[in-house]
Amino acid sequence: MSPIDPEKLNSVLATDCGSTTTKAILIERRGSEYRLIVRGEAPTTVEAPFEDVTRGVLNAIMEVEELAGRKILDGERIITPQKGTEGVDLYISTSSAGGGLQMMVSGVVKSMTGESAQRAALGAGAIVMDVIASNDGRLPHEKIKRIRHLRPDMILLSGGVDGGTTSHVAEMAELLAAADPKARLGAGYELPVIYAGNKDAVGIVKERLGKKVALVITDNLRPVLERENLGPARDKIHDLFMEHVMAHAPGYRKLMTWSPVPIMPTPGAVGLIIETIAREGGIQVIGVDIGGATTDVFSVFQGVFNRTVSANLGMSYSVSNVLAEAGLANILRWVPFEIEERDLRNRIKNKMIRPTTIPQSLEELIIEQAIAREALRLAFEQHKSLAVGLKGVQQERTISDTFEQTQSGETLVRLDQLDLLVGSGGVLSHAPRRAQAALMMLDAFLPEHVTELAVDSIFMMPQLGVLSTVHPRAAKEVFEKDCLIRLGSAVAPVGPGRDGVTALSVTLEMPGGKREELSVPYGYLRLIPLELGETAKATLRPEKGLDVGEGKGRERVVTLKGGVVGLMFDARGRQPFRLPEDRAARIAKLNQWNEALSIYPPRDAAKISEANLRPVEAGA
Repeated sequence: MSPIDPEKLNSVLATDCGSTTTKAILIERRGSEYRLIVRGEAPTTVEAPFEDVTRGVLNAIMEVEELAGRKILDGERIITPQKGTEGVDLYISTSSAGGGLQMMVSGVVKSMTGESAQRAALGAGAIVMDVIASNDGRLPHEKIKRIRHLRPDMILLSGGVDGGTTSHVAEMAELLAAADPKARLGAGYELPVIYAGNKDAVGIVKERLGKKVALVITDNLRPVLERENLGPARDKIHDLFMEHVMAHAPGYRKLMTWSPVPIMPTPGAVGLIIETIAREGGIQVIGVDIGGATTDVFSVFQGVFNRTVSANLGMSYSVSNVLAEAGLANILRWVPFEIEERDLRNRIKNKMIRPTTIPQSLEELIIEQAIAREALRLAFEQHKSLAVGLKGVQQERTISDTFEQTQSGETLVRLDQLDLLVGSGGVLSHAPRRAQAALMMLDAFLPEHVTELAVDSIFMMPQLGVLSTVHPRAAKEVFEKDCLIRLGSAVAPVGPGRDGVTALSVTLEMPGGKREELSVPYGYLRLIPLELGETAKATLRPEKGLDVGEGKGRERVVTLKGGVVGLMFDARGRQPFRLPEDRAARIAKLNQWNEALSIYPPRDAAKISEANLRPVEAGA
């Protein structure tokens, strides 16, 4: 296959096969830049009765044809390269249909090589079903039973530093051999197992596993305690995903022949674009992709990329798991009206049974967004617990770095250093009002000090991630101009305070020389309109005990960026953030916040009030 010349690409068709929906986008060169032209979507067809993912892909492409008014398909074949106004120069795709890439990982010590293996798998776009380790507290027969029961797509075996002891690696290899695991898809092929551990144990691993599994050897992912080397293992995971897993999924073998670029797991593609944003902007970024079955969180802090996937937190297939993990009370606390627990539980179960349905009323929308807040919050908590410094490392310190260096095992995610928070996935990208997406992210992530918020306009980050491997400039141009919707800057003082007492005083120097003075009471939100592309110089004066980035009670001067929502001043408290325990007070407070950000149009807000809600207080 001839190499792709990026400069000769005038049109690109990209699809993302999700667990519920297959999305297709058409990108064209317009003058000297690349822009999104149209987007189409169709239900994913990986399950019965079709059991062929290409049916959903073709349906999504047909919608693109209709919207763009041009021919792309010749029967069931994509016309490529482009001929006149027909066809496209390149077709690319990502996929998480059929459950995505499901893996088990193992290491000698759970909190060291086990966590390194987990980070390698997560970074490659996998769902980690379990971590098996010598010291995980389970008996050998329990581990064997677990391996047989889960039936992963792939196993990553790691353990030991180069030159260290090999006995524990041999033990893990013997456990795998005894379990003799069978793959989830495809009964007639061997399960792929990647060994990325102590190089001195390669012979032992080959002897124990070579005849039972499709064994691949790669570089140790923890060659020394002080350093991780995750790249080679991630590359092997991706290669084997294409060669083994995708090839056995319904219709994927056919789909793979349509594109000269390997199909990439959706989470891995989103991770690529998040890394690109952080690297090119020199900023600290958190991204989240909330889907029907999983919620993925990505972060880049101090140049270190981390990704976690919460396989049981999603908005359709996994919505009941959100209820189970968060608890009914935590979901109810975000609902600004009276609803019986039984009614809420039934609505959530109905969503799981009918995963492709969307809210048909304002009440249903509010409940869905309440569930989303908890799914995002729980996924972010899991991410912070995994995105940590290396454990088991002895560090030498001098007086100068005592207060700067991240300790072993401490989270790398620092909300006080966060520059940009990006939301993606249906519930955020398709929120009827952008302010709703902004408030969901504020409530779930609780960003501190000064943070810019953004959302993926129509959920095309996966397609742009895979495009960046072929044509980085095109991916960046479409991302900046058509994908990323900048909502505006959020300012959030950190520290305790008393409700209603001034927490933050602000002087804003707005465009055109206009000057505004603003006072934000503790426990309240304030919104100041500032258009997309505009900036305002802000002098922030927090009250004693509150911090906006310069220390408690200390003034800070910053440049705030506008957006489609505007400047958001969030004085609702951090560390801790609490909602009133009294039901009536909680509902009133939620309505205050909704009113402050114009979350619902006045007509709909009035309907909520009529539905037995406490009216929004004037001036809130």
